[in-house]
Amino acid sequence: MQNSETPTVKDLVLIGGGHSHVAVLKRFGMKPLPGIRLTLICRDAHTPYSGMLPGYVAGHYSYDEAHIDLGSLARFAGARFYHSTVTGLDPENKKIICDNRPPVQYDIASINSGSTPNTSDVAGADGIVVPVKPINLFLDRWEALRDRVLNQQRPITIAVVGAGAGGVEILLATQFRMECLLKNANKPLGKITYHLFSNSPEIMPTHNSAVRSYFDTVLQERGVLVHKNDSVIEVSAGVLKTQNGKEFETDEILWVTAAGAPRWPADAGLDVNQNGFIRVGDTLQSISHPDIFAAGDIAAMVNYPRPKSGVFAVRQGQYLERNLRRALLSKSLVRFHPQKHFLSLISTGDKYAVASRGKFKIKGFNVWRWKDWIDRRFMKKFNDLPEMKEQTQTGLPDGLASKELVKEISSIAMRCGGCGAKVGANVLTRALGNLKPAPRDDILIGLHEPDDAAVIEVPRGKVMVHTVDYFRSMIDDPYVFGKIAANHSLGDIFAMGGEPQTALAVATVPFGVEEKIEDTLVQMMTGAMEILNDTNCSLVGGHTSEGPELSLGFAVNGLIDKDKIMRKGGMQPGDKLIVTKPIGTGTLFAADMRHKAKGRWIGAALKHMVMSNYLGAQCLFKHGSRAATDITGFGLLGHLVEMVRASEVDVVIDLDAVPLMDGAIDTVKDGILSSLQPQNVRLRRAISNIEEAGKDPRYPLLFDPQTAGGLLASVPKDKATTCVDSLRKLGYASTAIIGEVLDQSEKLEPITVKL
Repeated sequence: MQNSETPTVKDLVLIGGGHSHVAVLKRFGMKPLPGIRLTLICRDAHTPYSGMLPGYVAGHYSYDEAHIDLGSLARFAGARFYHSTVTGLDPENKKIICDNRPPVQYDIASINSGSTPNTSDVAGADGIVVPVKPINLFLDRWEALRDRVLNQQRPITIAVVGAGAGGVEILLATQFRMECLLKNANKPLGKITYHLFSNSPEIMPTHNSAVRSYFDTVLQERGVLVHKNDSVIEVSAGVLKTQNGKEFETDEILWVTAAGAPRWPADAGLDVNQNGFIRVGDTLQSISHPDIFAAGDIAAMVNYPRPKSGVFAVRQGQYLERNLRRALLSKSLVRFHPQKHFLSLISTGDKYAVASRGKFKIKGFNVWRWKDWIDRRFMKKFNDLPEMKEQTQTGLPDGLASKELVKEISSIAMRCGGCGAKVGANVLTRALGNLKPAPRDDILIGLHEPDDAAVIEVPRGKVMVHTVDYFRSMIDDPYVFGKIAANHSLGDIFAMGGEPQTALAVATVPFGVEEKIEDTLVQMMTGAMEILNDTNCSLVGGHTSEGPELSLGFAVNGLIDKDKIMRKGGMQPGDKLIVTKPIGTGTLFAADMRHKAKGRWIGAALKHMVMSNYLGAQCLFKHGSRAATDITGFGLLGHLVEMVRASEVDVVIDLDAVPLMDGAIDTVKDGILSSLQPQNVRLRRAISNIEEAGKDPRYPLLFDPQTAGGLLASVPKDKATTCVDSLRKLGYASTAIIGEVLDQSEKLEPITVKL
């Protein structure tokens, strides 16, 4: 990873997690470029390898065997990973527009976001058919189809539109998997009818006649109804119509036709071909915009037209990485010359495959084993990442910065730490200028009228609740981190029954030239402001400084009626214990730092962390909660101990009922724990059945420190079930009753863990 002392000078942003970009990430991880801030924007945490997709559908590979973990790869590369979908581009201002976050700055951008089968020429197809790309969405629909086949009693018809190699392979893989599932479930095999539609006189028209003839025979032997030279012209719910006037009833339509491009590159003014794909030269550089590169399906090489195939994206990866690096350093670029012919390895659903290249053809089980070896070797490069020594280089390479930038960088090194190493006034003014804090009548002086300090009015009859939190970022996305930091800081206010009033921010941003500092501040404070404003908490000021690590915290004021203050000591015997979020952030992010956490685990954890406790607290109090706390650094057991001691009661917690984050038990079993774990474990003496509980593999998670964790509350027994139902309707899907409150006993240990 890039040394934190190296100022950020330029932004390289990768759009999409395709086969070319995974090669770029791997190579940047092996050889970082000081001064470059690398960012990956991708909707999915795992990217499927197209060569293994049919095998995954057929059941030959597990999910993890067929997918590259982008989260782990991005961390290896020292890249920020933004889970988002790109919807537009602003080349003039060099900003990337996303669907769920502020625009992302770039100096150099690269696009490898793939393609989708074109449905625009077919009436009614959008929303009904199942395009094979994006692959993750296809897999979701395919899993649903699998479940429907197993559970539905009547015969089912599946149509595949597109009879190229991809369509044939997906159909045969689907057929094989369905037959295996039906056999295992002891259900009749004849309940599924398969149709294959080709708009040309032959299937697989880009392959030689021997290959076509062989697959014609396979499809016939397996009972597939093939419709050649008959284009699909209209689709409606359950019905498919062709140009020859035929009509077919279908239960699912898999769409594997020619690739189509997203609209946003053309809308942004990039030079695109007639199909909307970005036109690039031999250097993979956009014809119209030299600061933008493209590879894979989204790109159309002007001098070397080629079909859309993953093999070209894989080969483009090393050339793309070299040229991105050279463009950042203002060096001349290298040219990529794709081969005219390439080897295709096409499976027949079972572990049998055909090799095709030009006029060459060979088939057999050994061909499939050969393909399997090639695919697994490719995946190993990206899923088995080497341990890399921390980079210590702090100087910038030649060519990265202009004379003006070099001068600015020199001034960064000379900045003093006086006044808390404050960020410059101009940067702050621009960064905060577009932020709109929640308006409140009780704020006399705040960001709307800045002064030396904020002036806040405390309404008559109210008392003030005051709390503070501050911590460094555990993730590489400043926008999401801003949300998490705000949620974490507000938790104590909610737990005490208070209404947030105002917040003062304390932020530290990594060293960099002014525009990079400004961008980081905008991203982080936009995320924080969204959370604060949703709770009617107004940001009234703060302090921002430069430092080696991104950090953020808030001092938060809240208001509450004096006689309605919630305390930890309010638990009563007979109450049920409720938690609103699953636990596991400590071990998961410790694992993430070691490249041992799967991207989907971290993605799921972040969704819990960015969810505010605001509505949850209101719901708990509405259902009679008399004691609550937010689960943070002390872990579930540590915070429960505080409540038990203050309330002078005993409790029983059901370990089976405690909700756990995806992957948390896996990382704990691997011995990966938070650095705070040893301190929290000291409270094990509060457990009465420690020897028995300590043998359970979930036991360490009782002490796992949480960031932006959920609420732990006691609720009267007769309202607990209704409370849980209400919390789940509000979006707290993992809410659970985890135990009950008992009368205080003679035992010194007040907590019993039920296994």
